[in-house]
Amino acid sequence: MDIKQMILEGRTTLGIEFGSTRIKAVLIGEDNAPIASGDHEWENRYENNIWTYSKEDIWTGLQDCYANMAKDVQEKYGVTLTTVGALGFSAMMHGYLPFDKNGEMLVPFRTWRNTITEEASVKLTEAFHFNIPQRWSIAHLYQAILNGEEHVKDIAYLTTLAGYVHWKLTGRKVLGIGEAAGMLPIDAQTKQYNAAMIDTFEKLIADKGYPWTLSAILPEILLAGEPAGTLTEEGAKLLDVSGNLKAGIPVCPPEGDAGTGMTATNSVAKRTGNVSAGTSVFAMVVLEKDLKAVHPEIDMVTTPDGSAVAMVHCNNCTSDLNAWISLFAEFTEAFGMKVDRNDLFGTLYRKALEGDPDCGGLLAYNYFSGEHITGFEEGRPLFVRNPESRFNLANFMRVHLFTSLGALKTGLDILLKGEGVQIDRLMGHGGLFKTKEVGQKILAAAVNAPVTVMETAGEGGAWGIALLASYMLHKKEGESLADFLNRAVFAGQEGVTLNPDEKDVEGFNVFVKRYAAGLPIEKAAVETLI
Repeated sequence: MDIKQMILEGRTTLGIEFGSTRIKAVLIGEDNAPIASGDHEWENRYENNIWTYSKEDIWTGLQDCYANMAKDVQEKYGVTLTTVGALGFSAMMHGYLPFDKNGEMLVPFRTWRNTITEEASVKLTEAFHFNIPQRWSIAHLYQAILNGEEHVKDIAYLTTLAGYVHWKLTGRKVLGIGEAAGMLPIDAQTKQYNAAMIDTFEKLIADKGYPWTLSAILPEILLAGEPAGTLTEEGAKLLDVSGNLKAGIPVCPPEGDAGTGMTATNSVAKRTGNVSAGTSVFAMVVLEKDLKAVHPEIDMVTTPDGSAVAMVHCNNCTSDLNAWISLFAEFTEAFGMKVDRNDLFGTLYRKALEGDPDCGGLLAYNYFSGEHITGFEEGRPLFVRNPESRFNLANFMRVHLFTSLGALKTGLDILLKGEGVQIDRLMGHGGLFKTKEVGQKILAAAVNAPVTVMETAGEGGAWGIALLASYMLHKKEGESLADFLNRAVFAGQEGVTLNPDEKDVEGFNVFVKRYAAGLPIEKAAVETLI
């Protein structure tokens, strides 16, 4: 009854996140715990050599996700959802969404998964003296300019997926600082786009004579806790096709999945870090001081409240692993057995713990798409072994779990060993950690450090953006995001911490040497398997 009253009085907060394979909505109560949820599954398409999602997919997916959440509210509490105290939108970071002066999308959405901007990435990194990853919006923009693409002259606004959804629902062209940091580097002092880099970029393209300037087409930057507009009448109808949702709801700054991941794992304070492992995998570490050098494998972004963060981002994580488990599901069905998918995942993941520390000499690459950390513009999922390898189910599952973190390990070694970055607490979240202890144990082996997983780890980024909306609504005067999370969300939650097993660490190191030595095999597959 308390929750029912809370819903009726609009004392709830809603977060919606566009992940790579799922759009998820989470409704939370005044204690910041989830009370209802809904989702919608979707898949990116590979069209004209571009990884994309269509405009129709974005909106029908959002509407279905919201409708499923509202249905969950109706079924659990017997009430129709008409309002919430605040809401927020989040999405996979980076990418390229340019619009003309009429608000029309100029080219299909180019997602983070594309590795088609190497020339721009290299040239901008050199010009800015700052690592510019291929998936960042500024790299996509400059590559379109270098390619001489016709649409560039017509750009009036450039944003990300989170920024696009927020704009259409509120009318505000804004981004949270963490998401903005994936468009163009941020000045740590001003908490705005780096002015010197904007000047450098303007000089680089001066001869093109475009009718726009970079600063004029980028979204306004907001910090966590700042108001970012309200849901408009059109926005309410676009979000809730039933017409039940009322306009006027306050909306927090839109953030990327990196920022919501940090929030959902209480990893926004210095010397904390988190690893988000699902379709892609990334590690975020909040820094005490600047890195000594520029590393192409390390991205510099920020927390939702503007602290410097070192990020290791890899395009591929569990997609190939999921494909193999789907094959095993097909196998069981062929024998007339109907196995629950969660049971199948859990059983096969746990089997990996029975394998040899180094996976018995097996080797796999999970490259559905390119992987910049290891130098690949395209990928081919691959499993190889030699006749002497110990080929059994335990080692097969283990090698696919190991390789899901193979590229990440390469980048993290630079950060932790090369730069000597200190981490007091590393949190794991995302699909890889749903089966108790397995993904956690393997990550601990990969980083040779303790890894903590909380009970809320499965809630993910939709919960994270709901918490950011709650922070905007409920923060005390002068209260930082880290203090709010410690006080109002995570007080008393310790989570389960696993220390690295020495044999697993040694085994992972042996595997990584094999992984590095075998990259020419992956290269040959990309070149020959068309």
